[in-house]
Amino acid sequence: MSAPAVRIEGLSKHYGHVVALEGLDLDIEPGLVLGYLGPNGAGKTTTIRLLLGLIRPTAGRAAIFGRDAWHEPVAAHRRVAYVTSDVGLWPALTGGEVLDLLGHSHGSFDAAFRDELLRAFDLDPTRRVRTYSTGNRQKVLLVAALMTRADLLVLDEPTRGLDPLVDQVFRNYVRQARDRGQTVLLSSHELSEVEALCDEVAIVRAGRLVERRTLTELRHLSALAIEASFAGPAPDVSAVPGVRALSTEGSTLRCQVDGPLAPLLRALVDAGVTRLTSREPSLEELFLAHYDDPTTPAP
Repeated sequence: MSAPAVRIEGLSKHYGHVVALEGLDLDIEPGLVLGYLGPNGAGKTTTIRLLLGLIRPTAGRAAIFGRDAWHEPVAAHRRVAYVTSDVGLWPALTGGEVLDLLGHSHGSFDAAFRDELLRAFDLDPTRRVRTYSTGNRQKVLLVAALMTRADLLVLDEPTRGLDPLVDQVFRNYVRQARDRGQTVLLSSHELSEVEALCDEVAIVRAGRLVERRTLTELRHLSALAIEASFAGPAPDVSAVPGVRALSTEGSTLRCQVDGPLAPLLRALVDAGVTRLTSREPSLEELFLAHYDDPTTPAP
């Protein structure tokens, strides 16, 4: 049996009394696109820095395709390409020179594919980095990572600063990478991006993994999103079994409901509902409900 693309076991990172990550266990199988979600300070970037060997763990271990992230860093990193939103490039070099430097540092890259990516991202490689906008500097990092066709793409907020059209180009190339069998770890606050690209989602909270499911499974857990309108003020249905993430605005009520719908429907009919819609919740609604719902257990 082949090794997972990523295997993390009992990984922890403490800064004195501050716990950045605690006891994380996470496997990512080859060819999977995993969305890694959590609020600021949850431990996402700490996880990535530990995986890449940029910082040392307090406890636990991590491996990339069976290679220890700290004891075999050269062998592990040959199969990884990394994109961060903290763009730090050499201002006196041209974009093309930066790509050559990063490509040769990685060990190999597809020159023809690099040229295709430059055209697709509309990036002029002859200009010096100091003349690039923040978005164009981010494009350099995206092209540098994608052109390696690395077995594992680690993407930490990769589209921050990009306009929507460029974001669509990025999404198309991530889909192509997945179709080629590459593995992707995507940490992003753009939940629409995660929803469009990822096979599974892992959610961290206060340094601990609290959920790992497919989007379909997450939606099943959350059942339906309901919106109801009334002739008068919206009723209080907070006591109805299964209702959560409840909000009202004038004569409009919105909530999510788990389990049987009949109790909620009876309450809405009794209150004189005039319009009712139901749908599967978006990833953003699932995510917000997970953190806002007081019944969600803390780690």
